[in-house]
Amino acid sequence: MTKPFLPLALAAMPFALAAAMAAPAAARAAEPLPPRIVVSGEGESTVAPDMAILSLTVMREAKSAREALDADNDAMASVIAAMKSAGVAERDLQTAGIQISPRYNYSNKPDGSQQADLVGYQVTNTLSVRVRDIDKTGEILDKAVSLGVNQGGDISFTNEDPAATLTEARKKAVADAVAKAKTLAEAAGVSLGKVLEISDQNVQPVPMPMRAKAFDAAGGAVPVQAGENSYKVQLTVTFEIK
Repeated sequence: MTKPFLPLALAAMPFALAAAMAAPAAARAAEPLPPRIVVSGEGESTVAPDMAILSLTVMREAKSAREALDADNDAMASVIAAMKSAGVAERDLQTAGIQISPRYNYSNKPDGSQQADLVGYQVTNTLSVRVRDIDKTGEILDKAVSLGVNQGGDISFTNEDPAATLTEARKKAVADAVAKAKTLAEAAGVSLGKVLEISDQNVQPVPMPMRAKAFDAAGGAVPVQAGENSYKVQLTVTFEIK
């Protein structure tokens, strides 16, 4: 069946209509952005830590891998039992890594090459411990070393829920940005308008050695200072210029 013939003008109408609808959108896209001021703001708030995180490693060596592992297992079992008896909860004890490594003695041969002789095995077991009663940190470190911990000892102080501190830091960051924008607007002889956009860039807790609390070192406990944690917030704020 022969299709009806459409005049050229009618056939071109859909394309003309599409072009007419796209034209306003293209014009809007080409419009320059309204005048604006873009500034950065920074806020900082500090809080005493309420948790210590310890990294404790037990290392043992023996002629065979089996002997080294058994000795390491016994020592770490004693450390874990001591952590629990000191009040550390099961959920706050986590094995961070176990490594078994051969040990070699290297000697020079007459032809200049080296000869490697297997002399034993080394086993390390690392335990991550969260101490929620910070006052016990020094005592727990001392007890761990007494029971066989002979590597590691890394310690960091953190906060279980820093939300309120971060909120305070964000408020300070916004206030800092507003103050900067007002200064710039006044210097430029313009009026500051409404906020168009706020971009929260990053949050980074930084330990600060201020108002440090020293733990009692009596009885052999390790002296530890918790200090304060400082939470910093950086953001970018865009203001309209009236």
